[in-house]
Amino acid sequence: MLLIDELAALLCPLPEPGSVTPEDAFPDAYEEAERERSEYASNLEAAALGLDADPLILALEEARAQREAADRRVRLILAYAREFHASGRYPLRELAPASGYKPSGATTAYGAEQIELVQSRIHRAPRRSVPGAGPS
Repeated sequence: MLLIDELAALLCPLPEPGSVTPEDAFPDAYEEAERERSEYASNLEAAALGLDADPLILALEEARAQREAADRRVRLILAYAREFHASGRYPLRELAPASGYKPSGATTAYGAEQIELVQSRIHRAPRRSVPGAGPS
């Protein structure tokens, strides 16, 4: 199916000569990229057939889900850095650009829900009491 093959080529690009270091690793990198491309195309085709859905719409939905998952990870990392890591270690001037937020956005990107999740995963209370973040 041309659409699926083109989506696979778009989303799973093959490395260009000179783009892999060390150069002698290029054949392995190329082979791995070809395998990923083929696997992506097969999975997309199977999903489209199984769901009787448009593969392009499925690809968009998957990309959106990946973006949302990445955003959730960024929020958890910000909560960890601001509420659980040693005081002053990561100032907003470093966290904000690394996370893609402005300084004010980095402080409001996470809330009690993310703090509670970090706390439950690392089994440690935040450095300071956070209203609505559960028991410390």
